[in-house]
Amino acid sequence: MEKPKIHPYIPILIGVISISLSAIIVKLTEAHSSVIAFYRMLFSILIMSPLFFSKYVNEIKILSKKDWLFSSVAGIFLAFHFILWFESLNYTSVASSTVLVTLQPLFAFIGTYLFFKEKITIKTIASGAIAVLGSFLISWGDFRVSGSALYGDILALIACALITGYLLFGQDVRKRISLITYTMVVYSISTVCLFFYVLITGESFGPYPTMDWVWFLLLAIIPNLLGHTIFNWAVKWVSTNVISVAVLFEPIGASILAYFIFSEKLMTTQIIGGVTVIIGIMLFIIDLKILKGFLKKVLD
Repeated sequence: MEKPKIHPYIPILIGVISISLSAIIVKLTEAHSSVIAFYRMLFSILIMSPLFFSKYVNEIKILSKKDWLFSSVAGIFLAFHFILWFESLNYTSVASSTVLVTLQPLFAFIGTYLFFKEKITIKTIASGAIAVLGSFLISWGDFRVSGSALYGDILALIACALITGYLLFGQDVRKRISLITYTMVVYSISTVCLFFYVLITGESFGPYPTMDWVWFLLLAIIPNLLGHTIFNWAVKWVSTNVISVAVLFEPIGASILAYFIFSEKLMTTQIIGGVTVIIGIMLFIIDLKILKGFLKKVLD
């Protein structure tokens, strides 16, 4: 395999910073969560359209009824993931919300166990227990502050479960079509779902301050197209585990930015709980033999 022109870890770092900006940008907007989600997805598909229609549109023909069904479910899950996660940021801190969303690998394991009968190992149980303990510490600390903060934590957890469902329903379809086509289909379905949700709930599509439109566009470009596209490029050169572990640094980046931009200070329970969650998920993702070998090299 040819070597990349730049070390993959550099784009991965850019990707982590990009997705870390998502929660920050959402908190900077004045619009309702569902409206933010709608414009994020709408601008994403508008930006992708020229490339899709020029090179990939014919792939639509190979989608079966099952593919359309699974893609539709994935798109709906993605839509409500954004609605609930964005809404959680109105009640709880950036740190708590982003840390709880990183529990995605555990929700994925539960889904693959229930639907694909994957085996449960001692390592899985142990790492899962550690991560759950961390999320409990965060929620307990937030509850002590206010009931609304706990409500925000619950919304973030549900949003985490929904993004896992989005990935599980989409993985089968993704095997048969390109990333561009799959993303375009699912994002389009998600956009339609969000459009009707905003319509039914009576939220306004506009007008909004000029800066809100800038934030909507930046949400589409930075975390959606730049952040995740970089990860999709990097996976060609590095292990998926490297990407998964890198994503765990999103809460750290988001928390640092929230401290400087919104003066959000971290409580002791958030720090301890967040570190516990990240350790648990990291143990879940990384092969223990690899981890032991790495630690031995560091200690030696």
